Amino acid sequence: MKLAIVDDEISQQNLEEKYILDWSRLNKQQVKVYKFCSSESFLFSWEDNKDYDLLILDIEMKEMNGLELAKRIRREDKDIPILFVTGYDEYMQYGYDVAAIHYLIKPLNKEKFCLVLDSLNKREESNSKILVTSSEGNRCFLISEIMYAEARSHQCVLHLREEEILLKESFGCLEKRIMDKAEFIKTHRAYIVNMKYVSMILKTDVLLDNREKVPLSRNTVKHVQESFLNFYRTN
Repeated sequence: MKLAIVDDEISQQNLEEKYILDWSRLNKQQVKVYKFCSSESFLFSWEDNKDYDLLILDIEMKEMNGLELAKRIRREDKDIPILFVTGYDEYMQYGYDVAAIHYLIKPLNKEKFCLVLDSLNKREESNSKILVTSSEGNRCFLISEIMYAEARSHQCVLHLREEEILLKESFGCLEKRIMDKAEFIKTHRAYIVNMKYVSMILKTDVLLDNREKVPLSRNTVKHVQESFLNFYRTN
């Protein structure tokens, strides 16, 4: 992950950097932190380097404030996550205007700050891609597009939102590749489901948003129910 801190208080920059590095060690994530003392210095760098995963902006700064900076950024990038960390809560309403992912008040609470990083990390993981070999050749797509995977004889079928893909790899091989993602759960020895698409947990099936039903084995019911609840509590 690559993060930028824009704040005219050096002590605040250093505190946020410390929290980020503590979080990265705990979660075994590689993180690069870039610090800027003004909106202008960040924009100068932004011209040549726009591949940040998160921008952490103060609001009260000299010359161009954090809200104005966010508006400038949004003209070029509608999706980059922006987090405001400021000492003034009266600006909170303006955060919605630039689609900020969160708004934290100084003095910064480490636990709340790390929860934002957790959420961002999960989102980055869900946007990662997977390369598979199908009957038609190599395919690359977002892991988040997988609704569920099904073992079929000695092969594996991926059910995406718009199509089905017959893989040349086994169900077991696919399981090893995606089961470390927080959104996937094994509902049956032959089925893996993306909880993003689950509508309801039934007695013997999992009901998806598109009304499809995926088998739910008796041995996994309790685990699936608990995982489903925990997933939506933290997302």
